[in-house]
Amino acid sequence: MGMDMQQVGADLSASIGGNYVNRFNIEGRSYKVIPQIKRVDRLNPEQLENIYVTGPNSQLIPLSTVASIHHKTVARSLNRMQQLNAVTISGVPAGSLDATLKFLENEARNILPKGYVLDYTGESRQLRTEGSKFLGVFLLSLVLIFLVLAAQFNSFRDPFIILCGSVPLAMFGADIFMFLKMPFGQFFTDSWTTSFNIYSQVGLVTLVGLVSKNGILIVQFANELQREGRDKLAAVAQAARIRLRPIMMTSVATVAGHFPLTLVSGAGAAARNSIGLVLVGGMTIGTIFTLFIVPSLYMLIAKEHHEKSLMDPDLEGTEDVDLVPEYAPALAPDGNGNGWKQA
Repeated sequence: MGMDMQQVGADLSASIGGNYVNRFNIEGRSYKVIPQIKRVDRLNPEQLENIYVTGPNSQLIPLSTVASIHHKTVARSLNRMQQLNAVTISGVPAGSLDATLKFLENEARNILPKGYVLDYTGESRQLRTEGSKFLGVFLLSLVLIFLVLAAQFNSFRDPFIILCGSVPLAMFGADIFMFLKMPFGQFFTDSWTTSFNIYSQVGLVTLVGLVSKNGILIVQFANELQREGRDKLAAVAQAARIRLRPIMMTSVATVAGHFPLTLVSGAGAAARNSIGLVLVGGMTIGTIFTLFIVPSLYMLIAKEHHEKSLMDPDLEGTEDVDLVPEYAPALAPDGNGNGWKQA
């Protein structure tokens, strides 16, 4: 019929759109110009067929000439993600988020037809994209701490003693609070447990650096005592006794600082509880056992430091010797501030 879809759309928009096109002035007041047909003529969809639109040669023809109305149920909105049609499924998991996502993935694999894929947003996306990287980050943190300690102690044995004597025990203490929940029924331990989530993983990586300082205090002081002439057993025993107070002070301060995280409630409480339980449990149990395991590993692995210092004292530096009393009878000040001269 030679009609223009753009012109038809413009006519319908002007008839029922309700958009103002201009303003006009009456007695000093400004009013909007809103072109629109009367309300009685636009109460139901069937009345759209009686609206006239611009046809060929600017003639007005009723819309019913070129259009008809069909009732159909469709979605309110067509959501898209990653440039694909998407349906969003949201909910609150009854258990851990990882277990819930695994259940969803297994069911989707069995039910959904070919061509359908799963993608995630929010915490689920963060867990799936970063949850598998924990092992690499954890190993990298161990290697970094090992290299830093090796540079400080000038030895590969001492960092190995520190890490093996503290990190596994701290990991054990943290894992207890992650997997202490009973498989059936309700127990008093349920409120003190968490899951292996992204927040507890952050706590585990942080725990490696915090618990390592216990072994550093013992090993470093034991090496100093060996250089003073003590044997290995006496040196590590005295180091464990003397360093007990600073170890307990720093550990108690760390536990007390993170303990409030285990008591919080409300929005975001699960994330804070996970980090708090991992750090508190790991530091408490790791510190207790570190006081016994690190000295034992020190006796097995550490090398003898006092033998080297006795055989080659130049490696440890030379003491300042006051030569003035020896030469005092033969030397006397010259009075000009130039030092000493023969008496």
